[in-house]
Amino acid sequence: MNPLLDLTQLTAKQGSYRTGSTDALLDPTLLPLAKLRRRQMSQLMTALDHTQSKTRLPAGSYQISQKLDGEFTVMVYQDGDVVSLNPYGTARAGGTFHNEFGQLLAKAGIKRAVIGGELYVKSAEKARTRVHDVCRIARAPKSQSDVDSLFYAVFGLYDVDGVDLSMQPVEQTKRIQQIFSSGTRVHPIETVTGTETDVQKRFDEWVIRDGGEGLVVRSDKAGWFKIKPRHSLDLAVVGFSEGTEDRAGMLHSLLIAVVRDDGSFHVVGRTGGGFSDQERTSIMADLGKRTAESDYIEVNSDRVAYKMIKPGLVAEISCLDIISETSEGEPINRMVISYNPVTNLWTNVNRAALASIISPQFERFRDDKQANAADTGVSQLSRIVEVPEASAPVASLKRPNSEILRRAVGTKELKGKTMVRKLLMWKTNKDAQSDFPAYVLLLTDFSPNRKTPLEREIRVSADLEQIEGYWKTWTAEQFVKGWVVA
Repeated sequence: MNPLLDLTQLTAKQGSYRTGSTDALLDPTLLPLAKLRRRQMSQLMTALDHTQSKTRLPAGSYQISQKLDGEFTVMVYQDGDVVSLNPYGTARAGGTFHNEFGQLLAKAGIKRAVIGGELYVKSAEKARTRVHDVCRIARAPKSQSDVDSLFYAVFGLYDVDGVDLSMQPVEQTKRIQQIFSSGTRVHPIETVTGTETDVQKRFDEWVIRDGGEGLVVRSDKAGWFKIKPRHSLDLAVVGFSEGTEDRAGMLHSLLIAVVRDDGSFHVVGRTGGGFSDQERTSIMADLGKRTAESDYIEVNSDRVAYKMIKPGLVAEISCLDIISETSEGEPINRMVISYNPVTNLWTNVNRAALASIISPQFERFRDDKQANAADTGVSQLSRIVEVPEASAPVASLKRPNSEILRRAVGTKELKGKTMVRKLLMWKTNKDAQSDFPAYVLLLTDFSPNRKTPLEREIRVSADLEQIEGYWKTWTAEQFVKGWVVA
């Protein structure tokens, strides 16, 4: 019997290779551990582009590693058995790389280990594969050769027979070399020791010359850094916001989107960098002539609402990185909106998985481009990161309706005025396919005698029993003597 998981709950794909939900894990702490390590890594890392790295890297000694375009994966080994899992909640076992991983640890005399690394695809046809190649093949390999194309590059020793070396880059690199240097499909991430000058040399070699994704450089003293070239995107401008106080009358930021194949606009974010003061003034004046009505509301970092504009304007934006999942391993959902030229009105369509652009910077307007799927399409993102159902019509992504489970309304008279408290509990029916919670409980409290008449409080849960407990507690606390409950 496998001490790590119930193999019967995984689906056979090719040969002995199986995949499935982490519900198959016999140790329920493993998935939270994978999410924690992913979040920890994101929090430790400072992102720099190549130019920034030349001035912002402190002098010192670094472990300089290649950054592979793969999927963060935790490998768990116990008494000869191996399972891999990602923060999304997918467990895998029985692949060629799993078998080699187990053999290398057994050879090293290790009894139990939790190890971090990058699952990637090595292809004879492509010099560099992307993360969505990994996701596609790992999810549904079409042949044994697909399974054999999955490789694993080790970079983190979280637990090797009770020893955690993840915060000691130098010692960790040495130990990884000792355990995995003889591996083929499982191997150490390519790492060298050097100064900040060597970081620039390796960037020129591994990224500029060889087309790699970037570098990860780690130091016990200076910290951890991710260094990547900037991406260039052509995006549709759908709105703008104005500055406040001394920057009133000047552009604060642009609201930007990609265009899906069905013609809808998927909001990807906003950018407020890269403009001169003169440009901020002239752009504001121009965009003020293009305004449109909107049922969709978005605010900037100063909580000022964006004014929507008629589609047509395209901006070239550079960014440091594009990510399609949160540090918890969850998808990044963005609003899809649609424009009606007859009514000059933007309307909400749906929220759907997309991506976030990191450190966006305005470069220029593209008068030679149009706001359509060909020039400003979502494919610009899906070529770099996995965007689930990127080409699907948004109407087909409609989520199930929520279901109201309980409702209670209480009133109370005080000083000739009526106070109202409402409790509403519902099941979202959206948790299986998005970042929505399974259950929501909302308290609305209106009292005309208070300085702030309307107050709200909310509780969410993935468990029906827990949300029922919240309901019971709030009912007892909120509807006390004097309240009439309907």
